Amino acid sequence: MPQLGQIFTEIGTQHFLILGVVLFVIGTLGVFIRRNALITLMSIELILNAANLTLLTFARAQQDMRGQALALLVIAVAAAEAAIGLAIVVGVFRNRQNTNLDDLTLLRY
Repeated sequence: MPQLGQIFTEIGTQHFLILGVVLFVIGTLGVFIRRNALITLMSIELILNAANLTLLTFARAQQDMRGQALALLVIAVAAAEAAIGLAIVVGVFRNRQNTNLDDLTLLRY
C-alpha cells in the first residue's frame, strides 16, 4: 500500500494541466451551448478557475511566487464578476421573469 506522500509526488504537472483543459472545455461548452444566464455565469467561473489552475501549475513548476499573487488577483476579479453578473441577472429577472439569453435582446425596461 503506497504512503500518502508517495501518492502526492506521483501527481505531476501534466495532471494539473489536463484538469485545467477539461475545466476550460466544460466552461466553454457551457457558454456556447446553454442559454440560461445563470449557467453562463457559472461556466465563465469554470473558465476562470481553469486559467487559475494552469497559472498556479506553471508557477509551482517554476518555483515562482508571482504566479500566486496573480492568481489571487484573478480570484478577486472573478468574485467581482460574479457579484455584478448576478445583480444584473436578478434585475433582469425581476422585470422580465426570464433569464434566457436569447430572449434578452434589449436591456430596456
